[in-house]
Amino acid sequence: MNAHPARAEGSPGASTALRDAVARATRRYLSDRGACEADSLYALMLAEMETGLLGEVMKHCEGNQSRAAAVLGINRATLRKKLEALGLLD
Repeated sequence: MNAHPARAEGSPGASTALRDAVARATRRYLSDRGACEADSLYALMLAEMETGLLGEVMKHCEGNQSRAAAVLGINRATLRKKLEALGLLD
């Protein structure tokens, strides 16, 4: 079993490009904040990335939750719960 299923498909460059984009955004965010503060940065970053990811995948799939769930590799009910929790449902 592959520990990184996203790396199993697509081009290796796409995975590297995504990782680099996340690293740049994280550096920019930390630079803007200044000193390191212990205030749930991990949870904040994950929530922000998940909101952007789900929103963009939903746009790409033209609002079709079944297709979006398939693209994401998650159950449609799980996707719907996440969309509701993040305020992304119409």
